[in-house]
Parts: sequence; C-alpha cells; structure tokens
Amino acid sequence: MADLQREASGAVGAPCSLSIPSTRNGPPSPGLCPGPRSPRSPAPQEPAGRKGAKWVRLNVGGTYFVSTKQTLCREPKSFLYRLCQEDPDLDSDKDETGAYLIDRDPTYFGPILNYLRHGKLILDKELAEEGVLEEAEFYNIASLVRLVKERIRDNENRTSQGPVKHVYRVLQCQEEELTQMVSTMSDGWKFEQLISIGSSYNYGNEDQAEFLCVVSRELNNSTNGLVIEPSEKAKKPLAHHSNSKNCIPELHSP
Repeated sequence: MADLQREASGAVGAPCSLSIPSTRNGPPSPGLCPGPRSPRSPAPQEPAGRKGAKWVRLNVGGTYFVSTKQTLCREPKSFLYRLCQEDPDLDSDKDETGAYLIDRDPTYFGPILNYLRHGKLILDKELAEEGVLEEAEFYNIASLVRLVKERIRDNENRTSQGPVKHVYRVLQCQEEELTQMVSTMSDGWKFEQLISIGSSYNYGNEDQAEFLCVVSRELNNSTNGLVIEPSEKAKKPLAHHSNSKNCIPELHSP
C-alpha cells in the first residue's frame, strides 16, 4: 500500500500518457487524465441574402425563376404580391424543392419578371404583345396591362395607315428667288435638295446662277394615291415655277 501511495505521489505533475480502461464497452474512462476539450462547433448558418424572408423560388410551367420579394411585390394588387404575402385565399401549392407551382407559360413570364425589376417591357422578336397581355392580365399587373394595350393599339394604327409615301417636286429657280421660295414653303412641303445646274446669265449688271430645288411632302393615305393640291399659301412660293416650262412634274415615292 505504501508503494502504491509513493507511486501515486510521484506521478503528481507528470504528464499522463495512459488511461485506465473501462470494464464497459466504449472509450477509455476519463477522470484521471482528461484530455483537452475541443470547442463545440457552431450550427451552420444560411448564406447572407438567401434567407426565405428575402428570396422567392417559383416553378412556372416547369421552369424555375428566383427573385426577391421586393421585386415580386412591386404591384400591390397582383397575384405575385399576394403569393409573397401568403394570402390564405390564394390556393398555391409548392413542389418538392419548396418552389411555388404556377401553371403558366414560362416563355412570357420572363419579360413580365424583368418588367417588375426595371419597369421596361423588352420583348424578343418571336414574342407577341398579345401573349404578354394575356399573362399580365392573369397576374393582375395593371400598369403592364395598360402599357401592352397601348403598344398593340399603336401597332394597329401603323398597320392601317400603311407605309408613309412622299410626293416630290423639282423646281428650276434663279439665285435671287431661292431664298424667298425656301423660306415661304408651308403646308407640309419640305426642302430636300438644291442642285446647281451650272448655267448663268446676265440679269442687269450681275450674273445669275440657276438651281434645281427639290421639295417634298407626305402623301395623305386617305387620298388613295391622288395628290392633294396645296393650299393657296403653299401655292404662292411655287406658283411661278409650277406654271413655267422649267417645272418638272411631281414624282411619287413607291
């Protein structure tokens, strides 16, 4: 017993290299020689900016879209706004990834989502405004509905009017008449081009050069190809040349 006490007292302060095996199954019993304790690992945290409160995942017709709540809530009365607010009256299921299931065309959802992001409607050439209008009405995005309707109406007006045509008139004028004629043109006539014909003649004590003056105006489509005569005000600066032998007949754009 004395030998055991001396051995125990001699071991005080010495580093411990052995552990007493336990009679039970498991690791050696601690107590006499405790090892250094490792700090407890912290629980994993979600990456910044990926919290469920900020990002929303959508499954639109089998295609996934990810956007922020701020973007989807731009239109307070829209379907997407109510979806983000988890409106109990809005019946919407989620898939196995937690994305909201929306049974709509994903091709047209892309332009709608981009509109909510930056306020501009940008369409690829193969997409039609009518398709965007259908989806905008489903999602109840009022400002986009108005914008698309305006575009459709403008396109219809351009189609009904047809391409813009012009009528041209070429006038031969003297140098002293040029300024007055160009400055007094009205009623839709516009100056297009001035061509010097390279001839001159004596007018009093001075040489007078001659020019060809090209003027044009839009052809009214309601006339079905018939030329509308200009008003009396517009006729005045052109009257002298229209009645002269130097006037070249009107030319129509195809």
